[in-house]
Amino acid sequence: MKTWVPDARNFAYLNWKQVDALPRESTLLVLPTAAIEQHGHHLPLATDTLINNLLLGHALEKLPPEMHVYALPPVHYGKSNEHIGFPGTLSVSAATFMAVLRDLGASVASAGFRRLVLYNTHGGNNSLIDVMARDLRAEFNLRTFALHGSGGIAFEGLSAQEQAYGFHANEVETAFLLASMPELVDRSAYTVNYIADIANPELLLPENAPATFAWLTRDIAPSGVLGDPRPATAENGARWRDAAATRLAAALEAMVRYPSQPPT
Repeated sequence: MKTWVPDARNFAYLNWKQVDALPRESTLLVLPTAAIEQHGHHLPLATDTLINNLLLGHALEKLPPEMHVYALPPVHYGKSNEHIGFPGTLSVSAATFMAVLRDLGASVASAGFRRLVLYNTHGGNNSLIDVMARDLRAEFNLRTFALHGSGGIAFEGLSAQEQAYGFHANEVETAFLLASMPELVDRSAYTVNYIADIANPELLLPENAPATFAWLTRDIAPSGVLGDPRPATAENGARWRDAAATRLAAALEAMVRYPSQPPT
């Protein structure tokens, strides 16, 4: 898998003596979580994992060199059962995903490290990440943080419809790959599908509403796309990537500086 993580920030490139020399209280370890799953006709299965690595790598480059922040090898497989039925989707159960994160957290804690961030770029993992961040805090006394997607940037230039319902293989994901690995984007194979329309508000919505309905991608999007990739450009992808990396870097710095002990 291609990586943009700087070699000096790659935890797996260290030997155990180098790891042993790291300051335990202030070192922040980043565990990337993503997915291997269908992304329509035009994007590769590894889209979420590639975007995770892309954004994290550029964020790590922005950190002060003296700051001890390292990327762990990613958990490539996620809870992707919303995409089951599409060839190529590789999904694990919620229990398996959470067990893997729990065991990795145990390894981090047993080595004496105190700070761990779960950095996730697959929507199907979101709720599990939030649960595990708290469970790791409670079980291992880790200062555990959750970080999602592009860090909450505004995505200037994106339509209101795409902002609301561009969930998957959408304009943003397509733009990120056009800016980083354009050879993996099949521009002749774009399809468009939305799960809801902002012009016709409904009581029941798929996400981010008081009343929601459970959905599987195959129920409502035969091509596997949730959004409109057609307006995507490499220029926007590079601009959004840089904005996301800046926001993510700021979040990582805040996590490093977060008090190691609760106030008394």
